[in-house]
Amino acid sequence: MEPLQALTEIAYLLERERSSRYKSKAFRAAADAIAGLDDAALRDPALRRRKGIGDSTFAVIQQTLAGQVPDYLADLRAKTGGPGPSRLRAALRGDLHSHSEWSDGLTPIEAMVAAARSLGHEYLALTDHSPRLRVANGLSPERLRAQLEALPPFSGDGFTLLSGIEVDILEDGALDQEPPLLDELDVVVASAHSQLRMDAAPMTRRLVAAVSNPHVDVLGHVTGRLVEGSRGTRPPSQFDAAAVFAACAEHGVAVEINSRPERQDPPDELIGVALEAGCLFSIDSDAHAPGQLSLLDYGAERAERAGVPAERVVTTWPLERLRAWLTRER
Repeated sequence: MEPLQALTEIAYLLERERSSRYKSKAFRAAADAIAGLDDAALRDPALRRRKGIGDSTFAVIQQTLAGQVPDYLADLRAKTGGPGPSRLRAALRGDLHSHSEWSDGLTPIEAMVAAARSLGHEYLALTDHSPRLRVANGLSPERLRAQLEALPPFSGDGFTLLSGIEVDILEDGALDQEPPLLDELDVVVASAHSQLRMDAAPMTRRLVAAVSNPHVDVLGHVTGRLVEGSRGTRPPSQFDAAAVFAACAEHGVAVEINSRPERQDPPDELIGVALEAGCLFSIDSDAHAPGQLSLLDYGAERAERAGVPAERVVTTWPLERLRAWLTRER
C-alpha cells in the first residue's frame, strides 16, 4: 500500500461511517498535499510542516512507508460494518442521487465519479440542491447553468455521469428551479426539505402536485424523517401515502429508497404501500462524499427485506432502458 492509497481509504471509510466531515476532509487534503511526491520527500521530517499534513496524517504516511497497515486505518477497517451482501445490491447498476462541493457535498465532481467507478457503477446522477436551500448552498439558475457547462464529459468506458438536481418541493407543490433548466437535465429528484410538519391534507396535496409535475423522475426521501445520527431525530411527515404513491404510479415517478442509515426513508410500512400501488423505486445513496456512495448496501438490504422486486428498481436497469424511462411521455 502506498501512502496516498492509505490516506484516501481512511477518508472513504470516515465518509461511509458519516464521521465528522472535518476528519475526512483532513485526510483528503493530506492526500492532495503528497500527490506526486517521491519516497524521499515523504520520509523527510520537513513533510510535517507542509500545508495539509497533521500529526495523524504524518503518522499514517510514515507507517505506510515502513510497510505497515497504519494504526488509524486498521482501526477503521475493524469498526466499519454494514449489512451482508444481497442479490438486489448485486443487481444495482447506478445511483440517481448524489452531491458535490457545488452544493453541500464535500468533494469535487471528479472524486465522486472516481468512487462510483471503483464501485462498479455504470452511471451516477449528480443532483446538487436547488436555490431555496441556502443552508446547503443550493444552486441558483446561474450556478446550475455554470455547473452544466463545467460538467466533465464522463461517458464511455462503461460509465456515464448524468446531469441532475435535487429540487426542493415548495409548500404549494411547485419546484424550486426554472422549468427550462429542468428540461435540460437527465434526472430530477424532487424532495421536501422545509415545512415538514404541515398538516396531512396540505402535505398530501403538496407531494401529489410535485410528482404530477412532468419534470419529476424520483420522489426523494418522502417522509423527511431522521431516526439516528448527529442531527438528532425527526418524526416523519404526515400525508395520505396511498394517494401520493398512486400519483407516483400514475406518472411513472420512482419512489426513492434512501440508503442513508439516519433516514431509512420510506419506513418499511410505506414501502409496502408503494409496492401495492404499483410504484417503481430508485435505491439511492444520497451521498455527500465519495465514501457514502457505498451506502447503497443499506438501501438494497431494506428493499430486499421488504420484498421489492429487482425489475421495479430503476437503478437495476441498464443505461439504455433507464434513459428511455427518463425521456418517457409525461
